[in-house]
Amino acid sequence: ENFGDPNNIEVQYVPVARSEEVQKLNVLMASTNDVPDIVFTYDSGTFQRYASQGGLMDLTETLDEHGPNLKAFLGEDTLKYGQIDGQQLAIPGRRLVLGKYSSYIRQDWLDQLGLSVPQTTDELYAVLKAFKEQDPGNTGGKVIPLGMSVAPAQFESLIWSFIEPLTEEQKYTLTQKLGSSDYPVLLPGFKEALRFMNKLYNEGLISKDFALDKDKKQLWQDVQNGLVGAFSEDAGELYFDYNGTYKNLQTNVPGAVMTPIDPFSNSEGKHPKPGYAPNAMYIMIPKSSERAVEAIKYLDWMASGDNLFFMQNGVEGENYTLEDGIPVLNADAAQEIKDRLFNYGDMAIIVNGKYIGETEQNNEAYIRQTPKEYHEDMRKSVDISNTDKLDQIVLSRPIEAESKYGSVLTDKYNEMIVNTTMIGTDKFDATFDSLMKEYMASGGQAILDERTGVYKEMNP
Repeated sequence: ENFGDPNNIEVQYVPVARSEEVQKLNVLMASTNDVPDIVFTYDSGTFQRYASQGGLMDLTETLDEHGPNLKAFLGEDTLKYGQIDGQQLAIPGRRLVLGKYSSYIRQDWLDQLGLSVPQTTDELYAVLKAFKEQDPGNTGGKVIPLGMSVAPAQFESLIWSFIEPLTEEQKYTLTQKLGSSDYPVLLPGFKEALRFMNKLYNEGLISKDFALDKDKKQLWQDVQNGLVGAFSEDAGELYFDYNGTYKNLQTNVPGAVMTPIDPFSNSEGKHPKPGYAPNAMYIMIPKSSERAVEAIKYLDWMASGDNLFFMQNGVEGENYTLEDGIPVLNADAAQEIKDRLFNYGDMAIIVNGKYIGETEQNNEAYIRQTPKEYHEDMRKSVDISNTDKLDQIVLSRPIEAESKYGSVLTDKYNEMIVNTTMIGTDKFDATFDSLMKEYMASGGQAILDERTGVYKEMNP
């Protein structure tokens, strides 16, 4: 009503189950009569495939003419993720919280042993050894000094801290993007990172059966049972109500305290860790659409005035209350309203996260989604996730080999981490070299060759 009625435009939504997102989108895009005027996906490979097939509208001029508010809201750093060969083929949503990872440690164990919070990788190693040898949690030999699973959140901060300083050419050519993340598999220092994980495993300092824990369920259970001394995770994940791990730990082990830490340090004394790219979902207009102008006007309206804020929060007093300028959903709001506002991202598609204004305010809105007693630690986690955050590498055009081999190579990467970690120390080098050879033959070399070619195009 607020957008459509004044502009004499009828806006209709086509529901798509998230689990069927790409399949359903393919059907809609192939339709001759019912193709939507706006489609969107988080999958970069799907966007790149539609772009390479010529199925998307070039929005460069339309955005300039009809989307001034949208351009200002998104900014060039976000918009470039939807550009290929100088054409704006997608409008990337703006991701507000860019920090990704933090680490945590049992503060009560440190206090019991008279140890300080570890500030470097070497200090963390010393603490893990102490946890193993002295078992401050009285676990009866079940202590897990460093919790681990095969989910990236548990090992990415560790691995990236071993990567050596890179030249610009190394960053662009040796990095491999698999899915939506940059992978350091070819970067100098990667092998030594896995050697360190092998050392930790063979000394009994990380979860023994981590290779079987693909969904982190065992890790969370071990944390809740008071067995884990330290671990890395998505920033703040520990504190959300839907997770429940910290509350369960404090119930099961009275006096247990988890402190956010940033221990993994590189040769320069920094604490590098991957962050999210500033783009969220890819919003696209099919080339067959006759309503590109209206579509951009709709997205521009969303970025104008208080429209986005209203879509995400509803009506003040009735649906939310402002606390220090941050909208907090009323506990007594009707369940229907809670459900609608929980799913605001389905309509407020130009942004990922709750938009309040400046970065600090957006981070604070994220923090206040957790129980009040955890706000201080949540704030520390977010700060850590943004410390020495690594920006993703953006090339001038998509790498076809990454779309082609990305899924297979992700599996190979995880296999490399598991097998090199769990092998006997004397067999590490041979195992690593064999698995790296297999990785390169499965598409890694093709990606390296293509990225090298694109870098040369960018720097003739």
